[in-house]
Amino acid sequence: MRTQIKEDLNSVLNAISRAAKEYNLDTTELIGRIKEMGITGAEANQHALFYALNNIAMDQPSWTFLAANLFLNELYEKAASNRGYDHKLKYGNLYELIKELTAKGIYSTELLNSYPKEEIDELEGVIIPDRDYLFNYIGLFLLADRYIAKDHEKNIYELPQERFLIIAMTLMKNENTKKRLHLVKEAYWALSNLYMTVATPTLSNAGKSYGQLSSCFIDTVDDSLDGIYLNNWDIARLSKDGGGIGVYYGKVRALGSDIKKFKGNSSGVVPWIKLVNDTAVSVDQLGQRQGAIAVYLDIFHKDIMNGFLDLKTNNGDERRKAHDIFTGVAIPDLFMKQLEKADENGRSIGEWHTFCPYQVKQMMGWKDDYGNPLGLEDFYDENDIKYFTEKYEEAVNNPFLPRKTYRAMDIMSRIMVAQLETGTPYMFYRDEVNRQNPNKHMVGKGRTSIYCSNLCTEIAQNMSVTTIVQEYQDVEGNLVMVRKPGDFVVCNLSSINLPKAVHEGGLERLIQIQVRMLDNVIDLNTISVGQAGVTNKKYRAIGLGTFGWHHLLAVEGIHWESEEAIEYADNLYEDIAYYTIRASNDLAIEKGEYSQFTGSEWDTGEYFYRKNYNSNRWVRLQENISKHGLRNGWLMAVAPNSSTAKIGGSTDGIDPLYAVEYAEEKKNFKFNVTAPDLNHETYDYYRRARHELDQVWSIRQNAARQRHIDQGISFNIYVRHDIKARDLLNLHLEAWKQGLKTTYYVRSTSQVEIEECEACHS
Repeated sequence: MRTQIKEDLNSVLNAISRAAKEYNLDTTELIGRIKEMGITGAEANQHALFYALNNIAMDQPSWTFLAANLFLNELYEKAASNRGYDHKLKYGNLYELIKELTAKGIYSTELLNSYPKEEIDELEGVIIPDRDYLFNYIGLFLLADRYIAKDHEKNIYELPQERFLIIAMTLMKNENTKKRLHLVKEAYWALSNLYMTVATPTLSNAGKSYGQLSSCFIDTVDDSLDGIYLNNWDIARLSKDGGGIGVYYGKVRALGSDIKKFKGNSSGVVPWIKLVNDTAVSVDQLGQRQGAIAVYLDIFHKDIMNGFLDLKTNNGDERRKAHDIFTGVAIPDLFMKQLEKADENGRSIGEWHTFCPYQVKQMMGWKDDYGNPLGLEDFYDENDIKYFTEKYEEAVNNPFLPRKTYRAMDIMSRIMVAQLETGTPYMFYRDEVNRQNPNKHMVGKGRTSIYCSNLCTEIAQNMSVTTIVQEYQDVEGNLVMVRKPGDFVVCNLSSINLPKAVHEGGLERLIQIQVRMLDNVIDLNTISVGQAGVTNKKYRAIGLGTFGWHHLLAVEGIHWESEEAIEYADNLYEDIAYYTIRASNDLAIEKGEYSQFTGSEWDTGEYFYRKNYNSNRWVRLQENISKHGLRNGWLMAVAPNSSTAKIGGSTDGIDPLYAVEYAEEKKNFKFNVTAPDLNHETYDYYRRARHELDQVWSIRQNAARQRHIDQGISFNIYVRHDIKARDLLNLHLEAWKQGLKTTYYVRSTSQVEIEECEACHS
């Protein structure tokens, strides 16, 4: 027994020495200390792990990789012990793993039903254990802690490369069997090399018997008791399965409006939003975290200043608070123009009127082609005809239509105060979003089809209410409720790891397989809310995004605050857009176009004309799309990417770095994290971190990027806590003028780090 302990200890010490040599680390002190302690191999590994974590610093960032190696040893031992094989093999039999976890109810039976044993055995040979060494410590820790499959007692069974392969097998299981194994291998290549990550729900749930694969959902609430409560029911079911949710409340009548002709009976939107808040708290996401819900309201809604902007602040009546949801404001161009109006002394004089949407519908008489009443929220300004502005002025000029009138700057001041305290509300520039919508043909020019964004502000797709059209008793005496499904938005996300993919993977090959993976999520997903599934298949929307932008700039030697960074963003994201759209066109040739393609801007070519895509490659692609269609109605969206960016070993989304070095706290220990690929060359491009950078450069970068993204981008604004109101206002005005569709959090140095929803962190 003593000989075995000595062999185990020597094995650990030899492994430490090999890894230290690879990363050019001096472990003499560590090995000497372990030898003096007289401990077992497992204890030595644990001691070395904590030693490595304590030594991670700006001047020695490679300790994170040694720590990851030591943590891998623990994972290999635990998985081998639970599965019954020698841990020195690192990975065990894949078929036996699938069989055992299927029997335990962790994996879905679909894997064994879809793949015969000989195919699973072939795929086992694809696994490359050495790719585990691509992880830094925090990335590996997050993957192991949250995503790899465990049994019901939280014992580790699956290992990192098996998680990637199971995802690939799951997403490709319905492909043509003649090419299916090739496609699985391509997807595994993309995932295991960390060239891309899939969204959190897919990373966690693919291949398992529970949960769904899509990231975020957006619903439109009807102005009725049925609509409000059915929306809350739908939210609860989606939240249970791990989805992040955006909810548009702009159609719900305001405080003091009539109900069934009884004057002044409406309690407005705030009590209903409190109900949503309670749902977010009480229906958690698979026991991991509470539900994450963003509620949006138009800035011309009468309740905007009557409680909505104060929902999350710490002052005022607690009975009218909803601290656990997030808020967003839908803003037309006209409001931003009113902010710019000033008298000769520079004092803001622009007025803004707010209305109850129910009263607008009752009194203005606007109707669609089917005779349904329309409100202000149902119009937006095009570049040539200002549809919203015309309707807004009609409403203002109606002497019988009740309204509340404010200085536009007073509303904006309330928004900015809330943002500096809570980070929200998000800003949703509704005219620009609808102008850029390639599927506006579904309702017609000038008519709103996108009312708000999602929880993380990167999704922009057609929306409409779901309504109850009939309730009856069937022949067996059952009560049946018939709902007419509206467009209930679904986001299917994955993201390119820019520094790795641009330099190693090859964007063209990567995006080809990535778009197929995303498209397959649509058919594989089991969404508990029926109308969401209907919408998902109607438009087949996907959201291919990116992370690691600051990391990429650093390794490319490009300063954040530079024209070079803006030009690089413009060129890179045009390439990404081209490869993504082309991949969807290829899928349409193979599998068919999305059902609403005809008449869309993809079909007419208006999308390409508007983007000024006139080079030879774009002209050829447009011709192919006009002949063969497009598989997906929306294609690109850049999500926040926090946890999955850490797994990929890079920086969050498109954000600047939080700090060159910072402390991360996990469970019962604390360790340092340093910027990726940190060395004496990249340091200069990292050293000015988030709150030190001029945000105008960030806005201009994002505008260049947004030109090529058909949906939106999760874009944070970083400010110091003592920023002047005028300076924050100018940042918002700049974002609007530059054509940004949305802005995400305003992150002030006075705020604690905001806990975000990880559903969208693809």
